[in-house]
Amino acid sequence: MKIVIPRQQGDEPRAPITPDAVKKLCALGATVAVEPGVGLGAHLADQSYVDAGATLISSGEDAWGEATGADVIVTLAPPTPTQAGALGKGTVLVGMLSPLSQPDLVRVLVERQVTAISLEFLPRITRAQAMDVLSSQANMAGYKAVLLGANYCAKMFPMMITAAGTLAPAKCFVIGAGVAGLQAIATAKRLGAIVEAFDVRAATKEQVQSLGARFIELPTSKQDDAATGGYARELTDAERQQQTDLMAKHVISADVVVTTAALFGKAPPMLIPAGVVAQMSPGAVLVDIAASPEHGRGNCELTRPGEVYTTERGVTLVGTLNLPGAVPIHASQAYANNILSLLNALITQESQGEAKAPVLRINLEDEIQKGAVIIHAGHIVNELVRQSIEGA
Repeated sequence: MKIVIPRQQGDEPRAPITPDAVKKLCALGATVAVEPGVGLGAHLADQSYVDAGATLISSGEDAWGEATGADVIVTLAPPTPTQAGALGKGTVLVGMLSPLSQPDLVRVLVERQVTAISLEFLPRITRAQAMDVLSSQANMAGYKAVLLGANYCAKMFPMMITAAGTLAPAKCFVIGAGVAGLQAIATAKRLGAIVEAFDVRAATKEQVQSLGARFIELPTSKQDDAATGGYARELTDAERQQQTDLMAKHVISADVVVTTAALFGKAPPMLIPAGVVAQMSPGAVLVDIAASPEHGRGNCELTRPGEVYTTERGVTLVGTLNLPGAVPIHASQAYANNILSLLNALITQESQGEAKAPVLRINLEDEIQKGAVIIHAGHIVNELVRQSIEGA
């Protein structure tokens, strides 16, 4: 089995694989080839990959060209349609492929009869927890969002008793208590802030309180988590307006607001209109983890994805993208461990003569593969992706 890991394009600092993960893949009997510089953004030297058992793709060759003879390609960001066009029939492509927003890529993968595993579609079940890249990367985002909020905030987070008097702690309001939100809460508490949080999912109240934050209960309809697989459901327009109105006073009174609300495969819900931002205190900060270039905003109407700017009133809006990439060493480590867990579940040792060799088998009856495999044998096998492509 040959596994190829190309270097990520653009300004993505995270590496899709680490030397430790390479060593474990080689121990399974796989041959691993990495593109030079694959770990550069995460401060992982090429030699560390070689020492772990990988081979370096010749500097004069294109990694995606090398992928023609690969059994498995591991990436982080989706390849371009041109890169995907180099893949051979039956190749297994693993990564965060964003198929709902990449119709051209999906069509090329179908044409090339590539088996595509998009990690965003892994089911949220116990057996898949170690493979859950959305959760592992959201942890990093929640942590970094609070640090950015503290950096831009005109106040210190902890209460301080000094000879010059007592300084009250900053107030932090976190919207959304998923993985990113819970990490944001924990980080803000560790820094000494007074923390409030809100989520539409009923099960999050105890989690928020266990971290020492106050859970804001709004008189809106509660979500049945079992019916949504643990994801937040999309609210009706009336429910969203009611929620926005009730949250406004908590946003306005906060020194730092962190928004994390996302809907899988859809635009982030708009929870903080411009009029609410206009009432926030000068020096306050809003960090929008949900900032989406595709939709031109995040949870806040005034968020500019990819930008940090200050309003005339003095409120700083942070739309920084790829927050996990701001901590690339740990983000790469977590992502590589997710990949390793997935491949361990897919690879079996099968007899080939007197020896045994690793073989990756696709079984769409398996609950994990049924969710994550989006293309197989020239067909789109994920219903959500199929509907999205047909409507594109």
